Formats: sequence, C-alpha cells, structure tokens
Amino acid sequence: MPSKLQPDLSGRPHRLTVERMMRASAPALYAAWTAELDSWFAEPGETIIPAQADRAYFFYNRHDWGRDPHYGRFLALEQNRLIEMTWLTGRAGTAGAETVLRIELTPQAQGTHLKLTHSGFYDTDARDRHEQGWSEALEILETAIENRGAKHKHKTGD
Repeated sequence: MPSKLQPDLSGRPHRLTVERMMRASAPALYAAWTAELDSWFAEPGETIIPAQADRAYFFYNRHDWGRDPHYGRFLALEQNRLIEMTWLTGRAGTAGAETVLRIELTPQAQGTHLKLTHSGFYDTDARDRHEQGWSEALEILETAIENRGAKHKHKTGD
C-alpha cells in the first residue's frame, strides 16, 4: 500500500539510478532492505525498522563506515518487488534533505535485476557521492547474501 505522504522533490531535481544484476533471489534482497538491513548496511543492534508504509525507521550505518544516523519513512512496500522510502542523513549525506530511495526487484532466470533510484538531492555533488556509494553498497549486499547462504549450507550440510 503506497504512502499518502510523498515528499515534494520539485526544488531538488537531482537523481541517480544504479542497476545491477544480482545473483540473489528477490525474497533475499527484499529481506536485506527491510528486516535484515543490519546484516550488511546498518550496525547490528542499532536499528528500528518496522517495514510498513507510513512507518518511520531509524538506524546507524555500520561503524566501520563512520557512525551516521539514517532515518525516514517507508512510502511503499510490495513483497519481493518494491521498497520505496524516504532517506535522510546529515553532513555529507543528504544534508537533511528528505530524499526518496526506490528499489525495484525483477526476478530473472539467474537471479534478480535490482534497479535503485535515489531522487531529491540538492546538488550534483551529493548525487555523485551517493551514486558511487550505492554501487559499492550493492557489491557489499551481494557478498553479504552469498556469505549468509554459504554459512547456512555449512550448518545444514546442504
């Protein structure tokens, strides 16, 4: 169910899109962006993430990346298909701007096509920093899911 509270991005036109073919399944990726954000992006134990439209979330990113608070609201959630949320950070992040992060998941034969669109930046510098950061983050996400799968196979003997 989509949110009724879409932010006005008209004064902040800068956006980016990063697409990547992920080896992980759509359900694994959806979980990684919602219930399991602390398995790859957020610091474990420092998250409040109720994955429901119009509900606020909060987390600190991994401490090895610095200790920056992230917060916002979920705007739309479609199980294993779509996550849309506002995304706010301070300092060199979004500078307090309520940006919008949209993650679209499309299952393919060999995994999932992930399309990440981040909209609402004040300037091209912030957009460009985030474009580089999201590319790196998606690599980390894929590795985290693969490592989790390998640990599960090792424990179960599959």
